Amino acid sequence: MSAAAGDGVRALICIGVRDPFFAADAEERRLVFEATKSAFANLGERFGVRVIGTFDDDTLQVGPSSAAPWTAYILLDAPGYDEVRAIANIIRETPVGEHLMWHYYKIEARIGRDLFFGTE
Repeated sequence: MSAAAGDGVRALICIGVRDPFFAADAEERRLVFEATKSAFANLGERFGVRVIGTFDDDTLQVGPSSAAPWTAYILLDAPGYDEVRAIANIIRETPVGEHLMWHYYKIEARIGRDLFFGTE
């Protein structure tokens, strides 16, 4: 699928880590990590997207990400807006202990198309 071909969209999923994650003890953070891996597993099968790549900025960015730059990114091609929205909704719906995942993370999606240069 290529967003430029008009048969879908290119999306950048931006994930920021919120203060409660850093205030959590080791066991609670372990639960967050496990829930995150499970919640974002098999995006292609579940949402019909093609993950192009991921990027984690946690080695140079420490602490909460309240605005850009974010902590983690997923670049993907999706059939359309609804699939990107459903992926962003993972944060809203996934339980982590007594909280939902949005207690620990924030998420933002950018939708566009693949860039016509810088691809090699």
